Formats: sequence, structure tokens, C-alpha cells
Amino acid sequence: MADRSSPLAVYVPGASVVHRLPAGAKLLALVAAGAAVLAIASPLAAGIAVATALLGFAVARLSLRYAWRGVRPTWIFLIGIFAFQWWSADLARALGVVGSIVALLLAAALVSLTTRTTDMIDAIVWLLRPLRRVGVDPDRIALQLALGVRAVPLIAELAETARQAQYARGRRGSPRAFAVPLVVRALRRADAMSDALHARGLDD
Repeated sequence: MADRSSPLAVYVPGASVVHRLPAGAKLLALVAAGAAVLAIASPLAAGIAVATALLGFAVARLSLRYAWRGVRPTWIFLIGIFAFQWWSADLARALGVVGSIVALLLAAALVSLTTRTTDMIDAIVWLLRPLRRVGVDPDRIALQLALGVRAVPLIAELAETARQAQYARGRRGSPRAFAVPLVVRALRRADAMSDALHARGLDD
């Protein structure tokens, strides 16, 4: 079960190989894989990337529900991107681009679900430490990047809650019944995050 002791936390505890990997290694792998997949953007590369990400969920002993939740909130945007790419280029390009985005969403969710927030921030700070010499603040960048990675499963979780509430009210076909509670919950979570950051003295 996810650790929700903090509004910043979506970590799912576990003892798998993926959980035990250093946070820095997972983040570097995420960046490298993302750059490679987006650079190629072919259906084959995207398919391999998606399969690899799903294999990662299996190795981490995470239910595929988590994988689905990481992608489902973006399906409207994915359809739009697919249609545009097909119209402006061809079907292969559309499949490659959308598949690459799905793979990155899955990979980001996997890293977020198997890495504690503190470990992620510490790893990013360590990786960016040499940039202090040119005036870069690694701590601030680390927090921003960590929150960005966390946003994928977090928004997915909020979307799932909104969907369940919509079904409970018997309004399955109403986009408004889904969107309004989702926005409200997202704003509340943003306020909670703001309070948490303020408590840590990171609100400047």
C-alpha cells in the first residue's frame, strides 16, 4: 500500500530488486531511456520501451493497476497527439510518438513508486552538486524534479478517486462529474504540498 504519511509521498514499500536500486541509478536510467526513446520514436522502439517498463512493474511486484493509473489520466491528450502525428506525418510516426510518451509515463511512475522522496532528492542533489560552482542551486532543482516525477502517479491517484466518486453518484457518462472533483482534489493536494514545503522552509 502506498505511503501517504506525507502529501509528497506516493512511495509503495517493497523489497524487490527495483526498490533496492540506488535512486541515482534509477533517475539516470530514466533520463537515458527517455532521451533514447524520444530520439528514435519508432513503433518498435516504443513497443520495447513499454514492454520493458511493464517488466519493471512485474519485477518490483507492483500491480499493473499502478501502471494503468499512470497512463489513464492522459488518454485524451494521447489521442490528440496520435491524431495530429498521423495527420501531419503517418501512422508509424503516430504510434512511435505516443508509444514513447506512454513508455516514459510508465517509467516515471515506476521510479516514483519504488523510490522514497528523500532518496530521490538526495540523489539529484548529489548529481547536480558540481553545478554549484556556476551558481546553480542543486537543492531547489532536486525538489522541483522530484515533485515532477511524483506528479505522474499522484495525478493518476486523484483521477482514480474522482472516477470512483463519479461512479458512486451514477454519472459515468458526465465529463463534468469527473473533471470538477479532479480539479478540486488537485488544488487541495497542491495546497497540502505548499504547506509541507512551507514547513520545510522551501517556499521561497
